[in-house]
Amino acid sequence: MEDKLKGKAEELKGKATGDKTEEWKGKAREKMGEGKDKLHEARDDMRDEADRQRGAADREWEESREPGPDR
Repeated sequence: MEDKLKGKAEELKGKATGDKTEEWKGKAREKMGEGKDKLHEARDDMRDEADRQRGAADREWEESREPGPDR
């Protein structure tokens, strides 16, 4: 989020001053921030899925250890 905000500020500053380098640098920083956000979302999704899988495996393990009718 921080990179996106800084990038937008740099882009606007570049537009206001007519500095194309600053404008493009800002756009690049903004895109980098978007990429970081997507990477963090993917990481969080993977962690959530790993937690769900771990929970399912733990439940399966516990169920297999419970005495059944033939134990």
